[in-house]
Amino acid sequence: MSDDRTGGRGNAGAARSGGSAGDSAAESAYSGGVPRARQAPADFVQPARRIAYEVIAAVRESDAYANLLLPTRIQRAALNTADAALATELTYGTLRMQGFYDRVIALAANRPVSAIDPAILDVLRLGAHQLLATRVATHAAVNESVSLAKQVGSRSATGFTNGVLRTISRSSAEEWRDLVLEGSVNADDRLAAEFSHPAWIVRAFRKALQAEGHESELSDLLAADNMAAKVNMVALPGLATAADRERLGLADEFSPVGFVLDSGDPYHLVTATEGRVRVQDEGSQIAALALSRARPIIPGERWLDLCAGPGGKAALLASEARAGGAVLVANELVPARAILVRTALAALPETVPVWEVDGTTIGQTHPDTFDRILLDAPCTGLGALRRRPEARWRKQPKDVADLAGLQSGLIDAALLALKPGGILAYVTCSPHTAETRAIVALAVRKAGGTVTALDTAAVVQSFSAANLDLPAGTGSVQLWPHRHGTDAMFITLLQRAL
Repeated sequence: MSDDRTGGRGNAGAARSGGSAGDSAAESAYSGGVPRARQAPADFVQPARRIAYEVIAAVRESDAYANLLLPTRIQRAALNTADAALATELTYGTLRMQGFYDRVIALAANRPVSAIDPAILDVLRLGAHQLLATRVATHAAVNESVSLAKQVGSRSATGFTNGVLRTISRSSAEEWRDLVLEGSVNADDRLAAEFSHPAWIVRAFRKALQAEGHESELSDLLAADNMAAKVNMVALPGLATAADRERLGLADEFSPVGFVLDSGDPYHLVTATEGRVRVQDEGSQIAALALSRARPIIPGERWLDLCAGPGGKAALLASEARAGGAVLVANELVPARAILVRTALAALPETVPVWEVDGTTIGQTHPDTFDRILLDAPCTGLGALRRRPEARWRKQPKDVADLAGLQSGLIDAALLALKPGGILAYVTCSPHTAETRAIVALAVRKAGGTVTALDTAAVVQSFSAANLDLPAGTGSVQLWPHRHGTDAMFITLLQRAL
C-alpha cells in the first residue's frame, strides 16, 4: 500500500521507474508474461482497475459505500490476491486523495473540474492516483486510463484524458504538491489541499484538538486519516475460545479483548468462529467497555443499547453482561439495521431481545428502567474517515446541525430511562465538538443537577492494556487516529443521581 499522508509525494520516482511488486504481480498474474496486446483488444482494462473505477463511479452516482461495495465486486470477479490488493489500493487511495487530485487535474487540464464530464473525471482521478501515489508504471497508468475513457466517454474524451495524464506525468508528485499549495488562499485551504480534506472538516478538527490543548497535532490527524486502518478484531469475552484466539494476531495496544489481524480474510475468520470473533475497531471496543466496566456488575442489572445498529457494540456488551449476570436489550429503529443487530447477536447462546422503537421516546415508555445505557448516537462519522474515505466529500456542515436535534433528543430520553444511580455512555464516531461536548453540556444543563459526569478517562485507563495519555479531569475521552491508532471515538459517562 502507498502512504497517502503526503498526497503521494514520496513515490514520485518509483512511479516513473516501473511497477511495484503488487502491481507487477497483479498484471503478470493476468497476462502470464505475454504482452497484453497479443491477448486483449486495445481498449481492454485490467480487472483491478475496472473494478476500482466501477466502485468510484458508484460512490459518485448513487452514494454507494466503498467499504461495502468493493469486497462484493472483488468476490464476484474472483480476483486473485494481487489483483484484489491492487483494486483496494486504487479505490481507497483515489477516494482519500480526491480533493488533492482534483486540484492537480484542474491545473493540468487548465479548467475547473466542474467543467469535466463526471465519468471522465473519475478516470482522471484514478489515473492521477496511479501516477502520483503508487509505483505503477507511467505507460500502464496512462494507457489503461485512456482505454477506460474510451469505454465510458466520447471519442474526444479519450484524447483529453491522454493529454491531461501525460501532463501530470511530466512533473513529480512533489512538484505538483508545490503547485497546488501555491494556489491555496489561506492556512485552512492549504491544509485542505495538502491532506485532501474539505476545509470545514479541517476547521472542525482544529477546534476539537484545541479543546484538549493539542492544536499542534492537526497535521498529524489529517495525515492519519489518509492511512489505511488496521484490521482490528474483538474476541467476545466468555464466548471466544483459546482456539479462536490462536487464529488472531497480536493483542491490541489498549483494548483487553482486541487483536490486530496481520493476514488472512477477517470475514472468513468471523464465519469460522461462528461470530465469537468479530471485526471491530479498537475505539469501538473501548467505548463499549467503558460502560460495561465503569463499575462492578450486579447480577440482575438491565442494560440497553439504544441505537444498536449494526450490532458490533451490542455483541460485545451482551457478552460482558452475560459474564456478569446482567441482561441486555438492543434497540434499532431502522428495520434493515435491526436485522444486522440480530445477526451480530446470534453468537450469543441466549436470545437477546431486539426492539425497533423510536429511541427518543424511550424515556416516556420505559422511565427509570435501565441500570446502564449505551447511546452510540447517529452522527456524521467524521471519526472514521480512514475506513470510509468517501464520507469526507459526502458530508456537509449542515449535516452537523441537522443531527444535533436528534442527538439531544436521544440523550435526554436515555437519561430519563436510567434508574436512579444508573450510568449512560454517550458515544459518537465523530470528534466534532457540536456533536460531542456541546450535546453533553446541554443535556447536563437541562437535567438541572440530577446528572453528573464521571471521570471517563479514569474508567477507560483502568481497563486499558497501555497508557492512553488522556487529558485528566475532563469527564470525557476523545480517541484519535494519529495518537491511538483508533477511529476518533468520543465517550462520556454520565450518572443519574440517586
